[in-house]
Amino acid sequence: MALEAPDDIALADRLRDGRAAVIGELRKLIVGQEAVIEQALTALFAGGNCLIVGVPGLAKTLLIHTMAQVLDLKFSRIQFTPDLMPSDITGTDIIQEDPETGRRRMAFVPGPVFSNIVLADEINRTPPKTQSAMLEAMQEHRVTVQGRTYTLEEPFFVFATQNPIELEGTYPLPEAQLDRFMFQVVIEYLSENEELQVVQSTTSIQSHKFAHAITGKDIVAFQKLVRRVPVAESVARFAVHLVRATRPSSPTAPDFIKQWLNYGASVRAAQYLVLGGKARALMQGRYHVSFEDIIALAPPVLRHRLLPNFHAQAERITTDHIIEKLVAAVPRPSARL
Repeated sequence: MALEAPDDIALADRLRDGRAAVIGELRKLIVGQEAVIEQALTALFAGGNCLIVGVPGLAKTLLIHTMAQVLDLKFSRIQFTPDLMPSDITGTDIIQEDPETGRRRMAFVPGPVFSNIVLADEINRTPPKTQSAMLEAMQEHRVTVQGRTYTLEEPFFVFATQNPIELEGTYPLPEAQLDRFMFQVVIEYLSENEELQVVQSTTSIQSHKFAHAITGKDIVAFQKLVRRVPVAESVARFAVHLVRATRPSSPTAPDFIKQWLNYGASVRAAQYLVLGGKARALMQGRYHVSFEDIIALAPPVLRHRLLPNFHAQAERITTDHIIEKLVAAVPRPSARL
């Protein structure tokens, strides 16, 4: 399989140019955070969800809201709190009276999940019962209420945020839900000059108009194109080897994995490594996936899928450190002749 048809090449060029245009529009409001923006766009073009982790005040919400404006997509923000109910997310059936006949009937009122981009703000502040209301939407892009299934409009993405420093009153996301996020994106503090630029721009009068370089319909077409990008068997095998090596029970797991991890990544991690690699390749103007694409996406794909044990925590070993050692330890398979 290869991208050889003129229509495919034209669409790939449009994806690459659209990425540059979107970044240019985001720069009107967002300062720095190049890696965060790149990973968010990779997830968009690949059709995945993102979990963004960072301390308050680093423009997590602003970035996602601005991206929705630039892409001209319907946006909704759900503030997750301990008293939030599943129906507050998915919607519910209510009794309505027909003014002509006087008869009462049940009518479905859609919740905020019926958007193109849903921001689940501080998703770990709500109990597991409410968190689980997002699972079907994130995986199947549909919602089931009172036995009836409603399909969500495409494109559909969930961007969730978490505060890593304030754990009181929070409910850690279960592994099943974490696994449904394509990336865990870590947003860091800006440099001094970037922070100065933010202070100067946000304390003056702001008026921004965004050009819509690409639309939701384009994104759906991009997602289909991404899945047609060819990947060599050696590259796909490298992604599988990386994931299998994270499992302490695997015979191919390095000693430091067995020493520091209780639990490794699932098959979904390998799928996202390859799918994200395809999107990254197209964004950079290439029609094939390289080893470098897999290596570049290993941290955001794997960091929330690895469960460190007591030894790693005692030695203050982070998942990013483990992934760095893992990438260096796993050899690249040679291409078959």
